[in-house]
Amino acid sequence: MEDADLQLLTTKLEQLIQRIEQLKVQNCLLLNSEKSWREERAHLIEKNEMARVKVESMISRLKALEQDS
Repeated sequence: MEDADLQLLTTKLEQLIQRIEQLKVQNCLLLNSEKSWREERAHLIEKNEMARVKVESMISRLKALEQDS
């Protein structure tokens, strides 16, 4: 193998290694982002459920008041 070919191969390998490191960082950021939105989603689902329970409770009380009238 000629020196020029070897140098080209070395350069390409270095570029691949650099790209792998970039992808590792990007993957880590994406995983952290996913974790964050999953936690936010769970929190929103919980808030939605609490709101639903409150609304159902208000409806029940209104129906009870209506029947008492």
